[in-house]
Amino acid sequence: MRRNTVLVTGSSRGIGKAIALKFAKEGFNVIINCAHHENELLLVKEELESYNVSCFTFVGDMGNFEEVKHMITLAKQQFGNIDILVNNAGISHVGLFTDTDIHTWNRIIATNLTSVYNCCNLVVPDMIARQKGKIINISSVWGSVGASCEVAYSASKGGINAFTKALAKELAPSNIQVNAVACGAIDTRMNHFLNEEELSALIEDIPANRLGKTNEVADFVFQLAAGNDYLNGQIIHLDGAWI
Repeated sequence: MRRNTVLVTGSSRGIGKAIALKFAKEGFNVIINCAHHENELLLVKEELESYNVSCFTFVGDMGNFEEVKHMITLAKQQFGNIDILVNNAGISHVGLFTDTDIHTWNRIIATNLTSVYNCCNLVVPDMIARQKGKIINISSVWGSVGASCEVAYSASKGGINAFTKALAKELAPSNIQVNAVACGAIDTRMNHFLNEEELSALIEDIPANRLGKTNEVADFVFQLAAGNDYLNGQIIHLDGAWI
């Protein structure tokens, strides 16, 4: 019996790693990716394979269409169809808009938003042909409400939200669901720039009185992948009632 396959971009650590591990525990073959940290990615591969599933790794920039095309081609040679696509690759940037140069802007938009286009462009045609598939985009609450000193990041995540809603409408007739998880403050390296005082102030602002955990995001993503086919085109906040 063929195992289902999931592609999780940006999965050498943090939320992406947790998502990949969750799917491996549930018996999925897993395609994992990172742009720079190959050693970390190979350690994740070892951990995934301990669950008796197969894992394909690819080091490359998901914001680069040709690199994504190469990854998808190789992955399909190994696994065949990709059943679930989780677009998680992303970077953040904190700073005044007036200090955000065009290089930084382009890098954030390419990594966070263009990567979603690239992966969907190359995976969706097969899903349409099979009349089946799920796409889950990892977004942020800042994509819904915006964050001061994170204009580029907020814009990229807002783009993901609109992309999700629009693509879901196109693909729903083909029995393909496209949803996004708008994460709040999750305990990952992305938040390690905060000092102890800043972190305490952030937590005080969250009604749940804590940061979210990567495994909580992973569990919810898996629920979306395995769940109700009528849930489609939604931006679901996972933020402890923060926003």
